[in-house]
Amino acid sequence: MSPDSDVKTLTIDEREVSARAGQTVLDVARENEIPIPTLCHLEGLSDVGACRLCLVEIAGSPKLLPACVTTVQEGMQITTDSERLRKHRRTILEMLFAERNHVCSVCVANNHCELQSMAQSMGLTHIRLPYRNAAYDVDASHIRFTVDHNRCILCQRCIRVCAEIEGAHVWDIMNRGTNCLVITDLKDDWGASTCTSCGKCVEVCPTGALFNKARVGSPHPKKPEFLPYLNLMRNA
Repeated sequence: MSPDSDVKTLTIDEREVSARAGQTVLDVARENEIPIPTLCHLEGLSDVGACRLCLVEIAGSPKLLPACVTTVQEGMQITTDSERLRKHRRTILEMLFAERNHVCSVCVANNHCELQSMAQSMGLTHIRLPYRNAAYDVDASHIRFTVDHNRCILCQRCIRVCAEIEGAHVWDIMNRGTNCLVITDLKDDWGASTCTSCGKCVEVCPTGALFNKARVGSPHPKKPEFLPYLNLMRNA
């Protein structure tokens, strides 16, 4: 088969699968019900490879590559589950917990948090890394919503949904490394920003970083699965 063919043949976990040119490794894995963990990926949004939990091994490459932004090639041999990958993913999760303050018992998203669920699925019961014990601001200036930067994992879902689905471009990210923060406009308070109050950013947040004030103290499930429907209706 020509390398330029629209159909690619590759193997994932020793299983031969076919893919369309331009698909990512994550796309093909999910089409074939092969699980790869993710936190920043969300169907309906572009991929940025922020969380790195979807790292996979590809034969011939010394590096682990993020499945969500790695395009399939003819003849690829991909491994999605190995001791090396499990070690890396656990370490990444530990770093996320250690970087900010994720105390599940006092979080509004307790039992409805993707980070918490991911830790449980990987058997993460303790953190071996030193906690930064950072103290970030909580911005409750918006009439409906609150942002708690202590819960943020910098997945950038809020930024992408605001830009790509709502078209408002309110959210952005500033600084680098451990000083990174998601911000509204030019670091204006959320309540003083150009936010349209649509709430899409809150619905796609995988943790308790963004939440609806009206639902604090009550069951706090979020419904990010509405994004594919919005895209479908937009293109209808």
